[in-house]
Amino acid sequence: MSTPTGSPRDGSTPESPRDGTVPDQERTVRRADLRSGRQAAPEAGRRAQRGRRRTRPLPRVSAGLPALRLPSLTGFERFTAPAVPEGLRTRVHDLRDRTRPVWAPVAGLLGWVSPLGWAVLTLGIVGWVVGRWTGWTEWLMIGAAALVLVLCCVLLAIGRTRVTVTTDLEPVRVSVGEPATGRITVTNESGRGMLPLLVELPVGVSAARFTLPPLGSGRAHEELFVVPTHRRGVIPVGPARTVQGDPLGLVRRTERWTEVTDLYVHPRTVSLESLGAGLLRDLEGETTQDLSMSDLAFHALREYQPGDDRRYIHWRSSAKAGRLLVRQFLDTRRSHLCLVVDADPEQYDGGEDEAETGISAAASVAVRAIRDEQDTTVVCRDQTASRTTASLTLDALARVELGSSDVFGRCTEALALAPDTSIVVLVTGPRRPLIEAQRALAQFELEVTKVVLTIDAAQQTGVQHLGGLVRLNIRRIEDLRAVLASGALV
Repeated sequence: MSTPTGSPRDGSTPESPRDGTVPDQERTVRRADLRSGRQAAPEAGRRAQRGRRRTRPLPRVSAGLPALRLPSLTGFERFTAPAVPEGLRTRVHDLRDRTRPVWAPVAGLLGWVSPLGWAVLTLGIVGWVVGRWTGWTEWLMIGAAALVLVLCCVLLAIGRTRVTVTTDLEPVRVSVGEPATGRITVTNESGRGMLPLLVELPVGVSAARFTLPPLGSGRAHEELFVVPTHRRGVIPVGPARTVQGDPLGLVRRTERWTEVTDLYVHPRTVSLESLGAGLLRDLEGETTQDLSMSDLAFHALREYQPGDDRRYIHWRSSAKAGRLLVRQFLDTRRSHLCLVVDADPEQYDGGEDEAETGISAAASVAVRAIRDEQDTTVVCRDQTASRTTASLTLDALARVELGSSDVFGRCTEALALAPDTSIVVLVTGPRRPLIEAQRALAQFELEVTKVVLTIDAAQQTGVQHLGGLVRLNIRRIEDLRAVLASGALV
């Protein structure tokens, strides 16, 4: 029987080839042997080699080998750009300041070109380059025409404008719907005539544009403009700018002449009767004309009547008069009205319109309280006004932007501003749960009158007393007068 190739007859292990390759019986292993960690027998390897193709040698993993460690990327994650040395930064700033007279005019000139002008300039350069490269006369003509057009437009914008521009806005505080007009005056201060000039005056998100006629030396021209006031807010008017350039709009040279003037559009208010509510007796308060038998502000002496407190008998005066006399006082009271407005349109069925009605209701009550010489605090989102005039209080409400509001946090802020509050009114919508309003108002003292004023067009106008809480409901701002006239805040 013939001996298999590569296997010695004496059964000894064959030597490894000198070229470093692995014998066939060592390269072929069985799957079961791999699982058990044993090497397949040479004879079994030869039988398996006959029935299937040769496979690649599988590495033998030893438990004693060290685990493979991959390089960490921590060093790359911590990599930061090197900081610029302070000395180098200082030298760069100094160089920029020294060379400003050189590059500032160039930068200003480039700033005159509008996006349309840059597009025409790019077309001219591309047309000239393509015409020179291909030799096409048409491209050269297009490039030359575009470049000459931009150059002419730049020449039209060159020249100093010596004018005086003034803007007058009267009044600067109006209510919603009231007319607000302004006047802009342009005076030619140069010694020669001035060509027609365009004047722009930004008004809110839009801009008013006036084309001035030719003006002689020292001549002035006036233009009137109207500011729309159909929405509450603060409308910036200005700054007035003069625009020099070409009719095509390729080059625009603007100069600023005035500052920004804010026009306050106050919320709509209704006239109310004197509130006469929210008065608490306080020895440190203000003196009133109400007589009292127990206070600090002495008023007069009167004859003793049965039931009077004998502690207030003035014995020296009684001895001189021959009858008992008691002291009479004037009440000292304090009154501080606190208004918290919920400016979240999601809490009102009517959305932003009813939210604006709530702000108008709060403004009406605040103005009436200030006119009654009561301390007033108003809190609405990020705007507050405490112990100030009616105009400044309305200015704060005009700056309010509608959005989500935390009534609990706003009541906390109001309590911090007015710890001596005697009556607090929370203006909100019907979608705000009553339990949230009660929890927010519970931060105030027990003796404080707590009122919830809701704006709900689906409910009847009326007054409800819920334990220690008074709930008022109005449909529109005109209903506020009737609700407060019923003495709901007393």
